[in-house]
Amino acid sequence: MLWGWGSVEPVASVKVEDGKLVVTRRHVLEKKDADGKKTKTTMIETITGTVQGDEIKLTSTKPKENGQGDDVAEFGGRRQPPVPPAPDLKQVKLGKAERLFNGKDLTGWRLTDPNAVNGWSVKDGLLVNDPVQEKGKHKTYGNLRTDGEFEDFNLKVEVRVGKGQNSGVYLRGIYEVQVADTYGRQIDPHNMGAVYSRITPALNADKPPGSWQTMDITFVDRHATVILNGKLIIDNQPVMGCTGGALWSDVMRPGPIYLQGDHTGIEYRSLVLRPVIR
Repeated sequence: MLWGWGSVEPVASVKVEDGKLVVTRRHVLEKKDADGKKTKTTMIETITGTVQGDEIKLTSTKPKENGQGDDVAEFGGRRQPPVPPAPDLKQVKLGKAERLFNGKDLTGWRLTDPNAVNGWSVKDGLLVNDPVQEKGKHKTYGNLRTDGEFEDFNLKVEVRVGKGQNSGVYLRGIYEVQVADTYGRQIDPHNMGAVYSRITPALNADKPPGSWQTMDITFVDRHATVILNGKLIIDNQPVMGCTGGALWSDVMRPGPIYLQGDHTGIEYRSLVLRPVIR
């Protein structure tokens, strides 16, 4: 199950009971007692859903952390269309290249949340995020998105990832291709070039931190192909749903390219998009 942020996580159980979907999730809460000793308790959240056509209405019920009653929330969803077959990329035609970043200023870009702190600027021809934190006070920095919105495309990115840095390139505003310092790590769905928590790269093609790296991303018919530093790491694989931090959940809607800026600093120097011609 994917919540608003983070990874796709397993649930404790799923069943259909009396015509309703019943999902349970375990939440481990960590607290300190009066002596400063940490204790852990497990809280069970129950989500029930009723389907009507392509719509589902859901209710989440979980105990309040103070033990006094329950927190109840209602929400809804819509069935997404099935993922189409993998496209024949040899038959895909691309249009004229568009430089999303002009190397001079932030023309064509804006924060996804206009109320967030802006750490983005242009320095020496680079698109730089510098989320400086003040001691004792945490600032929430913003993610940066294009004004334009896109459907299917090829996107070439040049990015420099420093030691311990973490960012991401969101396709259509809902699918994150991971940008992070994962040099030398075992492959998993959180590595550089992964579709975050959805698709694991075939190999680790990262360069050491501080190096410029290239990502060649093709997104067509809800299938992703990623070439990282000249090596094919994701080969025309279906993306089964949006990733954490998505601007919305509608998988059919065109959307912006957005760059994650709420984690650490990062530097981009080129983002070039070519739309698919239908």
